[in-house]
Amino acid sequence: MPGTREFTTTVGQQTVTFKTGGFAEQAGGAVMVSTGDSTLLVTATMSAHPREGIDFFPLSVDFEERMYAMGRIPGGFTRREGRPSESAILICRITDRPLRPLFEKNLRNEVQIIITPMVHDTENPLDMISIAGASAAIMISNIPWGGPVGAARVGLINNELIVNPTISQLEESTLNLRVAGTRDAISMVECSAKEVPESIMLEALALAHESFQPMVDLQLEMQKELGKEKAEVETPEEDTALAEQVTNRVNDPISEIIRSKFDRDDRNEAMDDLREAVIAEYESIEDLDEEVDLRAVRQVISDNLKKQVRGRIAHESVRPDGRDLTTIRELKVEVDALARVHGSGIFQRGETQVLSIATLGSPRDAQEIDDLSMQSSKRYMHHYNFPPYSTGETYFLRGPKRREIGHGALAENALLPVIPDDRTFPYTVRVVSEVLSSNGSTSMASVCGSTLALMAAGVPITNPVAGIAMGLIREGDIYSVLTDIQGMEDHIGDMDFKVAGTRDGITALQMDIKIEGVPTEVMQQALSQARDARLEILNAMEAVIAKPREALSPYAPRMEILKIDPEKIGAVIGPGGKIVRNIQETTNTRIEIEDDGTLFITGADGPNTERAIQMIEGLLEEPQIGRIYTGAISRIESYGAFVQFLPGQDGLLHISQFSSGRIENIQDEFDVGDEIMVMITDIDHGKVRLSRQAVLEGWTLEEAQQRDRGGSRGGGRGSSRGGDRRGGNRGGDRRGGGGNRGGDR
Repeated sequence: MPGTREFTTTVGQQTVTFKTGGFAEQAGGAVMVSTGDSTLLVTATMSAHPREGIDFFPLSVDFEERMYAMGRIPGGFTRREGRPSESAILICRITDRPLRPLFEKNLRNEVQIIITPMVHDTENPLDMISIAGASAAIMISNIPWGGPVGAARVGLINNELIVNPTISQLEESTLNLRVAGTRDAISMVECSAKEVPESIMLEALALAHESFQPMVDLQLEMQKELGKEKAEVETPEEDTALAEQVTNRVNDPISEIIRSKFDRDDRNEAMDDLREAVIAEYESIEDLDEEVDLRAVRQVISDNLKKQVRGRIAHESVRPDGRDLTTIRELKVEVDALARVHGSGIFQRGETQVLSIATLGSPRDAQEIDDLSMQSSKRYMHHYNFPPYSTGETYFLRGPKRREIGHGALAENALLPVIPDDRTFPYTVRVVSEVLSSNGSTSMASVCGSTLALMAAGVPITNPVAGIAMGLIREGDIYSVLTDIQGMEDHIGDMDFKVAGTRDGITALQMDIKIEGVPTEVMQQALSQARDARLEILNAMEAVIAKPREALSPYAPRMEILKIDPEKIGAVIGPGGKIVRNIQETTNTRIEIEDDGTLFITGADGPNTERAIQMIEGLLEEPQIGRIYTGAISRIESYGAFVQFLPGQDGLLHISQFSSGRIENIQDEFDVGDEIMVMITDIDHGKVRLSRQAVLEGWTLEEAQQRDRGGSRGGGRGSSRGGDRRGGNRGGDRRGGGGNRGGDR
């Protein structure tokens, strides 16, 4: 494009290219960022004026999926992109988190970052270059910001850490660590791992931070050459006299409250009473020179509470509920809380309570995915619901919010490494975590609840998984790492660091911070405390249910895997699917067939599933001379009867072979549908001859063949004597003989 400038750097094994100029010129900043052929257009735009009447920073990050990026047309009736997919929402969240803490706290102008994938080469992921592109777009725009931010992914393949692995390499990796941060510190972590030890995780974090430094340097160069002048942030004037006056009024009462009210409800009630009393005092003063900003009064009270709580934690190591820095709140664990569901578990930590329910389904129940990720389906799903009653609030329910989708994905990543593969356990598994009560880290409680539900359901997970949320209070040079943060500590704290894993290692990480970054040694301490807490929680869980149950719930479907020769799939399916439909209808099962000959048979109970397997095996079984079968009479003729001894396979039972005595008329003694036991005495060119007399007399194959008046020449070739003469080269035998699929059929 004319007027386009290009900047290039290397992060790990990948080249990252930024292009700007000549496109989207009315946006505040616009960058094309690419790795390989994967390319994103990222724009950052700020409104001209602050939004009135708000006390927060209105930042929005949107990832607008475009299926043309992969040369595909969207599914659905409209054939166009609609609401964001789950993967798009997760990229929005991972992009937002390292950017948000670096904006001016008083900025009230709307800032919108829009990420549009132009090309996805299916080998280079889009999430890390999304962060890089957003940072670069802000850097060259007029938006005031404390960046830049770099980002990198680290994988672990054959015990070697690799920076920015490709999608195909990630399939072999036991680690998928995504890290973003500034020159000095890490500010965002998102990770899924297969029980990776803390020591390796710390090494990977340090490697990621070191690797994206060239990206930080390049953005500073871009800003120096192309950056617009930054807009001024309107800083509201503070009434210092009022702030000092209110602080003096509430300082001692707040100190008394936080030192005596360890229960959240009692503390909140006491603070509400104090707040109302102070507001009432100002409202009653009639001789004020000017009207007092009561909103500012409330803010000073909140700031004072925050300051005192943080100071007490930093200098006295005492938290709002009286705990020290490493103590976990009281744990309560329960399984089988609900009848008839396939598995359920309740996990409670303090006032945080989550009920998780596991449901098992067939492979057909797997989720189909239509987005820009390389995943076409998934057979393990975790969904997280955060209803308003969990915090004592009321609001409209409009489906899952981005936070709920993010927390659900975090718990899903935590459990995924211990879910058995579909060859070991072919079920589709869905776990839903319902937050019943919330006071800190419901996402980690849902990890624990999900583990309980899965083990109660009999899902053979390889290890139990637990999670804990770590917090941070930074006061000057003092860094206080908190184990098991509650809601207030999350609100006033500087970090929310969630760690999930087994006894053997970490399976998921997520870090959000409100400060510029966290030093590596602080993260090391957080991981160490998290491991101690995780082991304590696992002990409590395993005291209730130590391992997955051996048997599935009686209400769960029963599934078996059958492997057949791919060339025989047609025999199971039948013409137009007739045979497989008949098996499903007869046994009340569902049969799913893969191209490699793998059959998944799902039934409401074990007997039906076993019956379906027997029918399928019967379809594929080769008749064996001398073997005894139980079959059903399918047709009666004057010379004998046809008996279906295997599904779809008939043989001729000559009238002379029905019993030791003479039978004049078969229909006098037998009806179509009667079950009888027969021995195969001969097979000739697919035509099968049977003997019931051999079974009744207990003959060997040789004896049966000798005593059969038709000899061993086969039922369809006729005989020179007895019954075979009547069915020789004419009549019924000519049309069907002893064949198993003769013309009479």
